[in-house]
Amino acid sequence: MSDAALVKTVRRWIELDPDPSTRSVLEDLLHRAESGDAEAEDQLQRLFSGRLSFGTAGLRAELGAGPLRMNRLVVRQTAAGLLKYAEQTLDAARPQADNPQDVSTPAARRIVIGFDARHQSDEFAAETAQIFSDAGWEVHLFERPGPTPLLARQVLVQDAEVGVMVTASHNPPQDNGYKVYLGGELSRHLEPDGLGVGAQIVAPVDQEIAATIAAIVEQDFAEDAPAPAVQPASEVPVPAGVQLIDDSARASYETEALELLDAERFPHRDLTVVYTAMHGVGGEMVTSLLKAAGFTTVIPVAEQFEPDPDFPTADFPNPEEPGALDLGLKAAAEHGADLVLANDPDADRLSASVFDPHEQQWRQLSGDEIGALLGRHLLDRGPLRPQAGAGAEGSAAPVLANSVVSSRLLERLCAVRGVGHAATLTGFKWLARVENMSFGYEEAIGFNVDPVNVKDKDGVSAALIFAELAADLKARGTDAIEALDEIAAEAGVFLTGQVTVRVNDLSELGAVTAALREDPPAEIAGSPVTEALDLTRDPLPGAELSEATKTDALIYLTQAGDRVIVRPSGTEPKVKCYLETVDDTAGDDADRAAIAQARGRAAERLEQLREAMTALLS
Repeated sequence: MSDAALVKTVRRWIELDPDPSTRSVLEDLLHRAESGDAEAEDQLQRLFSGRLSFGTAGLRAELGAGPLRMNRLVVRQTAAGLLKYAEQTLDAARPQADNPQDVSTPAARRIVIGFDARHQSDEFAAETAQIFSDAGWEVHLFERPGPTPLLARQVLVQDAEVGVMVTASHNPPQDNGYKVYLGGELSRHLEPDGLGVGAQIVAPVDQEIAATIAAIVEQDFAEDAPAPAVQPASEVPVPAGVQLIDDSARASYETEALELLDAERFPHRDLTVVYTAMHGVGGEMVTSLLKAAGFTTVIPVAEQFEPDPDFPTADFPNPEEPGALDLGLKAAAEHGADLVLANDPDADRLSASVFDPHEQQWRQLSGDEIGALLGRHLLDRGPLRPQAGAGAEGSAAPVLANSVVSSRLLERLCAVRGVGHAATLTGFKWLARVENMSFGYEEAIGFNVDPVNVKDKDGVSAALIFAELAADLKARGTDAIEALDEIAAEAGVFLTGQVTVRVNDLSELGAVTAALREDPPAEIAGSPVTEALDLTRDPLPGAELSEATKTDALIYLTQAGDRVIVRPSGTEPKVKCYLETVDDTAGDDADRAAIAQARGRAAERLEQLREAMTALLS
């Protein structure tokens, strides 16, 4: 951008910015740049070198000034684009109705807005509420911070056309984000099969919303655009007429979650649970729910229990990060606990740690291990909710599902048990659309045990069901480690790992997969490649290929039974390579020694895969 164009753009942005703090930052940089400060000019060039891209994860970035940061003006423009897209789509849908008289008066258009406890989350939620309220929409706004699954549930409860959750999930404290769900009449028009109602957006809707936002921004910066009537204010009040969602929503969520339990067949509650909210918003709901279920010995990690947007004990508040669970594991050792549960800050993910009696130390379970344990528990129990798995005639068999980058263990277990299974593209936006799904998970510790009421991953209800599972194992004189051995004996040993390749910026991501397409591997770690799938042109097995499901990912299967998946990250400048090795066991009667030997062979093979793919991608 030329110097003159940059100055003009920055001045216009300042005029439009409703936040005095970010206006002040830009005014200072502009003043310094116009005074010849090269560093300030360079900083402005970087801040205005593009715009946050709106995708299926919505927005997520560092807080700050300008179009490449999360701030109130970016949120206003995003909300305005989302509103315009929704209204145009709904208007286009109405003439197609069978009986025009039934829709001559438009039904109330409804949005539900939630937010977590991060910096400015409440402000971004209120800004969104104002945009939709001004357009005459019925706006429902949570009165205080809460978990993402609570918002996802309300999209269904309210039959809302749009849901917005302001959260950056487990990102560092300086970040925030903006997730979009569609439901109601809007979703049913876009996806007549109804499978997307209440779920996060997918392609091509994300691109269409992004294009509408871009058009709004272009109008704001047009030469003939009128002078903006923006009155900067440090406070963002909740607009008059907005309907606040109070704690009754939490209470009804808790009632429905408790319905998932089977107190007759799984009555045991003798379990000492240490729980950490990771400075997020899950603490109050999870501890309340566990205690209401009868788990009376629940020990919160006090240092991480209350919401704190600065995450003082966790630089990267993701339970999977090394060191993030240290305080929880310390408390578990002090209290002789049976189980450590952890949510990420918006409580849509769940981590679990158990004591390994063979290694005499605590072990954090992987997402695939938790998925296998919950999957087997649900296979033993059947769908937790009768409606799960019911088709139009109420006769369809339930299906268990996981993302394609997750382990194939659940698929094998379902095959052994004669139960349906589906694998989807990465992300719960796809899992939520699996027909008749009764349980779904992804390896990044995302689980859904109640897809009837929440069309997204849910670390709150998953914590409840995992506690039920752990208490039942304890009552039978066993534990999660032995349960994993039982699963291995029944379905085989599946070990997973990752190789990550970082690039300088997001624009370089496609080069890695492009090089593999140009020169695909004939063998990996000495084993011939027997099948290769390119998800830009090949569907997943059992699925159909469409523009919406095309994605930049490559899958290789080898003669040794290995699987390698290479795909660029959707949010970070890195390419992820997912590895899996398999070793069969002797069947249900396989002893621990045989299983340990199988795991040893699979682990050795996994290391060979890791070395081979590191060399191939470097």
